[in-house]
Amino acid sequence: TLSTSMKSVGEVMAIGRTFKESMQKALCSLETGLCGFDPIDADLEFIKHEIRRSNAERMLYVAEGFRRGLSIDEMFELCAIDPWFLYQIEELVNAEQHIDIDLLHNETQLRKIKIDGFSDKNIARLITKNSRVTLSENDVYTARKKLGISLEYNEVDTCAAEFEALTPYLYSTTNVTKVPEKKNRHSDTKKVLILGGGPNRIGQGIEFDYCCVHAAFALKDMGIETIMYNCNPETVSTDYDTSDVLYFEPIDFEHVREVIDHEQPDGIIVHFGGQTPLKLANALTAIGAKISGTSALVIDLAEDREKFSAFVKAHHLKQPDNGLATTKEQAVVIAATLGYPVLVRPSFVLGGRAMRIVYNEDELNKYMDEAVSVSNDAPVLVDKFLDQAIELDVDAISDGSNVYIGSVMQHIEEAGIHSGDSACSLPPVNLSDALISEVEQQTKQIALGLGVVGLLNIQYAIFQNEIYLIEVNPRASRTVPFVSKATGIPLAKVATRVMMGENISDALAFYDHYRVVIEDNGVLKPRLKGHVAIKEAVFPFNKLYGADLVLSPEMKSTGEVMGISSNFGVSFAKSQMAAGNIIPTSGTCFLSFIDMDKKHAPEIARGLHENGFTLVATGGTQKVIEAAGIPCERVLKISEGRPNIEDTMKNGEIHMAINTSDNNTSKKDAIVIRQIVLSRKIPYFTTLSAARATIAALSHIGNDSWNRPQALQDYLD
Repeated sequence: TLSTSMKSVGEVMAIGRTFKESMQKALCSLETGLCGFDPIDADLEFIKHEIRRSNAERMLYVAEGFRRGLSIDEMFELCAIDPWFLYQIEELVNAEQHIDIDLLHNETQLRKIKIDGFSDKNIARLITKNSRVTLSENDVYTARKKLGISLEYNEVDTCAAEFEALTPYLYSTTNVTKVPEKKNRHSDTKKVLILGGGPNRIGQGIEFDYCCVHAAFALKDMGIETIMYNCNPETVSTDYDTSDVLYFEPIDFEHVREVIDHEQPDGIIVHFGGQTPLKLANALTAIGAKISGTSALVIDLAEDREKFSAFVKAHHLKQPDNGLATTKEQAVVIAATLGYPVLVRPSFVLGGRAMRIVYNEDELNKYMDEAVSVSNDAPVLVDKFLDQAIELDVDAISDGSNVYIGSVMQHIEEAGIHSGDSACSLPPVNLSDALISEVEQQTKQIALGLGVVGLLNIQYAIFQNEIYLIEVNPRASRTVPFVSKATGIPLAKVATRVMMGENISDALAFYDHYRVVIEDNGVLKPRLKGHVAIKEAVFPFNKLYGADLVLSPEMKSTGEVMGISSNFGVSFAKSQMAAGNIIPTSGTCFLSFIDMDKKHAPEIARGLHENGFTLVATGGTQKVIEAAGIPCERVLKISEGRPNIEDTMKNGEIHMAINTSDNNTSKKDAIVIRQIVLSRKIPYFTTLSAARATIAALSHIGNDSWNRPQALQDYLD
């Protein structure tokens, strides 16, 4: 339910001549799979309930209410939305009834429908429903082109008519009558279209806009005209002076295709906007669009589980044993063959949505009901989970012949936490030089073997001193801005020059202002100058009432911060301070470990005790700690009577909490404890690795000198 407490993490902007057109374009821009006012399958009473309740999909329920026969007065009584808006939505719903197969032969009526903002995909859906003839989006596109109906582009006057606007800032619309055919916009220089990342949301944020903006800057350095395409008003990419031309449009196939028809760019960059533009690569290639850098074929190879597994085997690399299941029964068989625990996830989802570690068959059966619906019947991926493995993130650039290893980052959280939620260290803190070198060589082998031209991100797991390949993404990753700042090499700019055909050595030389690039064992990489950078995730838990702060394979963070210093402990402390989780230097720490983590409790407790903390713990954890000879007071669970841990926290007696978790931490006691931690802003950590990093930080932050300000350039010079 929406309320006075903000819950959104992003927004879109759509421009058109009318409210109807702009509203439907905005719905298409949301990246939620909508192609307009999509229908909702529910009974009328539920629809009325959702119209009355302020929620993210309220406009869709309003439209559905009109489809079910509700009047303007009845609708206003339910939602109190201004009747003017209600009339507009009602007119769109009424227009849906007249969208049938005859529309494709009637220029006047089809033009009117397009003026109201109906997308080709939505028109195809409605014709299929009303005329019982199966049509595709492409069928509608072909029909309207035969009738001479194309999107026109109007310019927003960014200078309010006081003087000439220097940057074309454009949006599409459909003219009420056929206008004289315009020639494609001519440019005397090479021009490249950059597809942006769309709205910010969990799994896809401003880091991708950073890459798009840097691509525009790099193209400008090369004398190439830049065409930016995005629908997010919060971003730098949609500032009208970032690029030479700006299109403010939904990032869907119909609208991107029209811009390509209009501009005829010499290249299209789909790799910097995250999954949003990347998923258009195959369709754009099919219509003859010129994808710059890594081809759609390579992208498909990396994302297709079966094709990629064949690639891994052919190159003698290691990957956790895995399988694909389309039914609950198949998943159970695969999991039993692999052995529990297993990591299960729906295919082709963003931010690890619905990804989970399951430890037995009962948990798997319960999960499958959710996963299959989330993935829309696409296969569910089942992987052997490498418990307690160390995860690595590697960002690299390839020109097809040579490879630059931008970074090898070590996740602070153990395997099983989504990479976007895990803190990570650059450079790794406890890996051998030989192991890091092997990771670099495997990265080079994969980049050249796939045929990547531009950026790629690879995730590895180190399990029992063996390197396992988790995932390869032949695109910009969310760590590119962090790595660029930590090393002094702007990865997106270098990759852009490479994608335009420049060799990687020359591209690096153009931006290596701090002279950090070296060659070692056949790979190019940066030379760090004695500093350690920590990336930490930022979470919206305090904004979402009832949210649980336990981390999992499903991404929950909405931003990130960076801490940098000459050692790991201080960098970690800085990152926690920046993220609002300030590590105290004294006081009482509450400890509660799940059974599988209790063997590590004495190690954590000893480190905290040696740094001056008083310890309290729930029964099982307290017994293990006290048996190790470390002073620790028992505190009652909420269900064990009063005074208990809830009372202790509310009385302000707890200054830090370390509470590890598994799939059973949804028990009432655990949830209440974590919600109190949030509401009282008690510093908290939910993994063993984060607890160890906290202890490392405590040994360095006893006095104020650790937090002395220092410019980023000081670490790079």
